[in-house]
Amino acid sequence: MNEKLATFEKTQVKKTTPDIRPGDTVRVHQKIKEGDRERIQVFEGVVLAHKHGSGPTATITVRRVSKGYGVERTFPLHSPVLEKIEVINRAKVRRAKLYYLRNAKGRKARLKAESVGLVFEEPEEEKAPEETPQKEPEQKEETTTEEKPVEAEKKEETPKKEEKKEA
Repeated sequence: MNEKLATFEKTQVKKTTPDIRPGDTVRVHQKIKEGDRERIQVFEGVVLAHKHGSGPTATITVRRVSKGYGVERTFPLHSPVLEKIEVINRAKVRRAKLYYLRNAKGRKARLKAESVGLVFEEPEEEKAPEETPQKEPEQKEETTTEEKPVEAEKKEETPKKEEKKEA
């Protein structure tokens, strides 16, 4: 029985999962089947806990406040129901489990941002870097020509002020 369970778990484990830590703000895309059609529902919140390591039983607990009520959901990381997980924001925390956020309200529920705008998606095919157009050097020349007349105007204004002071 254990051999069958182990082989089944190996087939269910996803090859790539994003680096998710407590304190991260994540957006979880989950497939939901309603009757004969399927749609994707997005749940965005703060990761309170990451449990059970990185194996097939790994889970994350995500919390968000919706209409004044705290909502927590636990997602198995290797579930086939999860479409993708995006890490939106990463906060600097000093705890492995952030259960204290359940009771914290307002300013005490805020986490200090470590870095903003991290998005981890499943790796796509790498594209060849495009060549930069030659318009960029021309724009730099234009800006330098515009700055020269402005500097000349400033130089003309300064002697006029000095003349007024002498008079």
